[in-house]
Amino acid sequence: MPNLNKIISDKKKEIALRKKQASETQLKNFHYYTCPCRSVVEAFEQQPKNIIVEIKPKSTNKADKPKEINFKKKVLSYEKAGATAVSICTHQKTSNNKLVYLQEAKQVLSIPIIQKDLIFESYQVHEAKAYGADCIRLIAKFLSISEIQQLSTLAQNLGMEVLVEVHAAEELVKTNFTSINLIGVNNQNSETAEINNNNSLEIAGQIPPEFVKISENNIYQKDQIDQFYNFGFEGFTIANNLLHTEYILEIVKNLSNKTDHN
Repeated sequence: MPNLNKIISDKKKEIALRKKQASETQLKNFHYYTCPCRSVVEAFEQQPKNIIVEIKPKSTNKADKPKEINFKKKVLSYEKAGATAVSICTHQKTSNNKLVYLQEAKQVLSIPIIQKDLIFESYQVHEAKAYGADCIRLIAKFLSISEIQQLSTLAQNLGMEVLVEVHAAEELVKTNFTSINLIGVNNQNSETAEINNNNSLEIAGQIPPEFVKISENNIYQKDQIDQFYNFGFEGFTIANNLLHTEYILEIVKNLSNKTDHN
């Protein structure tokens, strides 16, 4: 796995560069900054089991535009297939502005958009709102209790919801705030990258009932969803990198059709 300190260092450099491209004041003039957000929590209330498609856009040689693979059409296909929400990864390993994928999705979707990034400071929260995110992801492992409180409160004040991602039960002590709406349990070990679905099952009972529970990573089968649902999970994340769109579409269709009637 990449060195954590290097990841954080690179992210801070990336943020510094983006601040030069658009100040916080300029972000507040973006169209979506003043638009109402769609609620992930309310969307989940429409059915007991909900599929979230996680999209990891590929890099492009064009710094400000999504790769020419008709991103809007592809992301809309997930909604039509039955996804309750999409989660778009905007973490940038290149100079490309992947935040524009949030805008692209916002223009065509009627379901909520979750931004997945390494968020450390308030500028990024304003940025998420400006580009069209309805919900942001905060990673408990990378943040202190005070940082989570500050960032989640800001997001709430801007009308967004907050998903806090945990990898271990001891990280739940960082989530005791009313500004947090959803808890996501990542089944992938952040150090070894190994997948362990029992992680969700072991942590489930320790998540307070006021939070919506989401199980992340390695969710592809109906029996997995049924098992996690019995442990209180309402959302299930399926990862996609846009190279296996048809395969993921088939999974979403099958899971959403089956879960609607159970």
